[in-house]
Amino acid sequence: MRGNQRVTSRRNERASVRRSQRASDRGKLSLRQRIKRDRVMLLLVLPGFLYFVVFHYVPLTGYVIAFKDYQPYLGYADSPWAGIANFQAAFAEPAFWSALVNTLEIAGIQLVFFFPVPIGLALLLNSVLSSKLRRFVQSVVYLPHFIGWVVIVSIFQQILGGAGVLPNLMDDAGMPSYDMMTDPGAFPWLLALQLIWKDAGWGTIIFLAALLTIDKQQYEAAAIDGAGSWRRLWHVTLPGIVPVVILLLILNLGQILTVGFEQIVLQRDAVGPDSGEVLDTYVYYHGIKGGDWGVSAAVGLVKAVIGTALVLGANKVAHFFGQDGIYRGADR
Repeated sequence: MRGNQRVTSRRNERASVRRSQRASDRGKLSLRQRIKRDRVMLLLVLPGFLYFVVFHYVPLTGYVIAFKDYQPYLGYADSPWAGIANFQAAFAEPAFWSALVNTLEIAGIQLVFFFPVPIGLALLLNSVLSSKLRRFVQSVVYLPHFIGWVVIVSIFQQILGGAGVLPNLMDDAGMPSYDMMTDPGAFPWLLALQLIWKDAGWGTIIFLAALLTIDKQQYEAAAIDGAGSWRRLWHVTLPGIVPVVILLLILNLGQILTVGFEQIVLQRDAVGPDSGEVLDTYVYYHGIKGGDWGVSAAVGLVKAVIGTALVLGANKVAHFFGQDGIYRGADR
């Protein structure tokens, strides 16, 4: 045990020296020299950078519509200013508040029931000793991620719909038939079930990568100290993936008001707008189909502001508990 501690201490010292040397080297090089030195890496990053600039940052200028009485034939520049009238109109609509409540309900259920599933699946796959079996299971659970929502909704309709397999089995067993696809009360749970089936396997990739970064010597040291498999899981494995869990949790909080447009719009009519309308579908039906561009842009801007506030607030909480979060604070 002491030998392992000495080895770990020496490794940490060498890593600290290397970091200090790199920091010193960066301080000596000018910006042009650093660009020349890292030109290959910068070229590799350039396509991803351009993607975010073109498809995420440039479209932010369109939020000016939220403060205008936007008319497509007049364009951005010539449409008259409306101030905060679009926000007042959105907040005065009962449909907006109904969509907001539905969005929060669906997002809360998905956060509580979907988010832990990839973690548990990654832990189970990591415990499988046979590499062939692990690769087979990984391939099976990853595949649904590449299936479109149209196909997935059709599959669930064939299983849970009124003429599906499960209602027919219930009829044959003498039980009352149940159509989950048209039950407004079960709609948030149906969405969570579909999301788990589709993306839980894909989400395990990140957690499996995090598990591979845990030093095997920590498991050996814990086993020498008499820790069983459950105590090694609690004291070595889970602390090793906590930073990744917190990072993804913060990012998910930023998307809490975005619960999957395509998945919901395909099933909204089956349960009705009262239960199936969320903020994304509200923007679609009021903006694109209804032509109320200003109100829809105002709702989209509210979503963006709330998401940003949640990310920044959750990151501050992570710093308070000693974690890095999505970025390190100035005092860390």
